[in-house]
Amino acid sequence: MTKVQAGTWVEIEQIVLTPEERAPSLPPETQAVPYVMRVSGFLLEDADLGQEVRIRTLIGRELRGTLRVINPSYTHSFGETVPELLTIGIGDE
Repeated sequence: MTKVQAGTWVEIEQIVLTPEERAPSLPPETQAVPYVMRVSGFLLEDADLGQEVRIRTLIGRELRGTLRVINPSYTHSFGETVPELLTIGIGDE
């Protein structure tokens, strides 16, 4: 196992709703999986990946969850550039 030192920037995962607690109006494939929250913060005690831990977020909240990622980064984007949108709002004044 990978031992992670207290004070390391990490991401935890918490199950907010189990499949049984999810709304019946959801599509079946969505209903079948838990609703999960992921939060980043500073690890409060040494731990191993997959272990239940406590973190402190940048705004000072203390949360518990399963340690999933060390030094998480953002991987989302707003997609490919759409050339037609680049000139919206640029007028000939």
